[in-house]
Amino acid sequence: MLNSDSPWVRWGTVAAGLIIGAIIWEIAGLNFNRALMAPIWGNEEHPGAAPRLWELFADEEFRDAFGGSIKLFCTGFTIGVVLALPLGIILARFVLIRVALESYILALYVTPMVAIIPFIMAMMGFDFWPKVVVVTLFTFFPILYNTLEGARSVKPELIEVARAFRTNEWALWRDILIPYTLPFALTGIRQATGRALVGMIAAEFFLSTSGLGGEIMIASRNFDMASVLASIFLITILGTGLMRLAQVFEKKYSAWRGLDR
Repeated sequence: MLNSDSPWVRWGTVAAGLIIGAIIWEIAGLNFNRALMAPIWGNEEHPGAAPRLWELFADEEFRDAFGGSIKLFCTGFTIGVVLALPLGIILARFVLIRVALESYILALYVTPMVAIIPFIMAMMGFDFWPKVVVVTLFTFFPILYNTLEGARSVKPELIEVARAFRTNEWALWRDILIPYTLPFALTGIRQATGRALVGMIAAEFFLSTSGLGGEIMIASRNFDMASVLASIFLITILGTGLMRLAQVFEKKYSAWRGLDR
């Protein structure tokens, strides 16, 4: 039972864990000061996060904030994917370019992204595009390094056979490099999804009080923990859904790596 691969056992375990965790949180939330913690459902004295989330979506201002966050996430995430995928293959394919850029990329990668936000703010201001830059940076590196690793792991025999048949560079990319690297890139995209959400909230915290990050800051300043928890629940649901979607694509195109067998 403990090591069962049955879907019913797995889903039952997940459901039981969530229910037990929700019960513990509800009891703790009802017995804590409402300015410090909120329950999930709550009552009249201790408003809960779930009813508050429903109330927030009835508010047009909150819906606009949520839409702004989605727009920020989609823009920054798309730019990060578009930049990282080809650059990863280029760095793997051309050693000289990799050697020239590797130190700069590594320096940026090991630097906490939150520490770069003040520099972005000083150079670009507080508008939409500086926040897009932050989300793009959070997205960029997991995809770049996974794509680079995938492209570097292409078997040399495949490249030699392609060259033996006088394959040009574009055909080499199209028929060997991109198909072989795709599963690794999808792994990077899955990892980058969660980081992009972190970047989205960080940008809304530090650059301008807007979107879901702004809603969390305003609610916390007013000691409205039910609204804070409701916004966090919404971000969690969004992140979980996006991660699951990315995982579906990853498994579909990665069966040969043994993920489905």
